Amino acid sequence: MPVREGSEQDLITLLKAQDGQAFSEAVSTYTPGMMAVARFYLDPSTAEEVVQDCWVTVIDAIEKFEGRSGLKTWLHRIVANRCKNKLRASKREVATDFSESLEPELAERFNATGRWDVPPKLQFHESADTLMENGALSDCLDKHLSALPESQRSALMLYEAHQHKSEDVCNILDVSASNLRVLLHRGRQKIFLMVETFQETGEC
Repeated sequence: MPVREGSEQDLITLLKAQDGQAFSEAVSTYTPGMMAVARFYLDPSTAEEVVQDCWVTVIDAIEKFEGRSGLKTWLHRIVANRCKNKLRASKREVATDFSESLEPELAERFNATGRWDVPPKLQFHESADTLMENGALSDCLDKHLSALPESQRSALMLYEAHQHKSEDVCNILDVSASNLRVLLHRGRQKIFLMVETFQETGEC
């Protein structure tokens, strides 16, 4: 259950006072969202370990919490930073490319004026619900989301799937608004191509 703004401030006050019951309430309320963020970066068992470590950090860090963002956003940013540090340590982090260029498969389909030379062939005679009930499409989507760079996948999932506000996503991922726009742009292109190919050929 979401914490109301007033009760969130009360919770923060109690957390700063090292109130054990408040800490238990915070863990119960915010851990699922923190786990969701961690799983964008890491396998489930490692994600769980990172979130547990983050709660240990929160005990001390809450004293420095200034309320510039919501408590949930602050916690999610701690998790995201810890995950990125873990990826850097294992040398698995993919560098973020903030180029504005289109994917090659899409770039070839625009002319010099920016209009379609080869328009999209997506078929929308099926409802979105019907499409998502297609197990093969769902599996294909999971496969392509997993193949995206961590930064693009995280941006898409936080903004589209979990419907965080853009400024919250920027805070969580520690990117600027313009960089977030590029991450979403590039990620959407790749998913767009995947869905179009699937509808045309039935293949992932």
